[in-house]
Amino acid sequence: MNTNQTTNEIKEELQREAEKDINIKIYYEIHTTVNFLETTITNDHDQLKTSLYHKPTAEPYILPYTSDHPRHIYHNIPYAALLCAARICSDAHDFNRECIRIDISLLLNNYPSNFIAK
Repeated sequence: MNTNQTTNEIKEELQREAEKDINIKIYYEIHTTVNFLETTITNDHDQLKTSLYHKPTAEPYILPYTSDHPRHIYHNIPYAALLCAARICSDAHDFNRECIRIDISLLLNNYPSNFIAK
């Protein structure tokens, strides 16, 4: 939720809504950053910015290059990852950081350097 209300006004409004129906529980947190699905949304001086969210427990594993799959599958993996980063990252710095993360993930899964450079 994005609003111009004060923190106290928001809390009061949420509390009123929570008391309307005892069957509906409303839990809330008020922060400048929230993780939703695979996106981190940050309020940076009233400017919303987005970047990719990675779960802390997530491993950088993808389909190993040495597995026996059709070649087009291997080309789709970096393409899809870069497309996702381009769609979600609102900042060029965050996008570049994701590109490096994708490259490292590909290297860890035995993708050749010349394949990654393409």
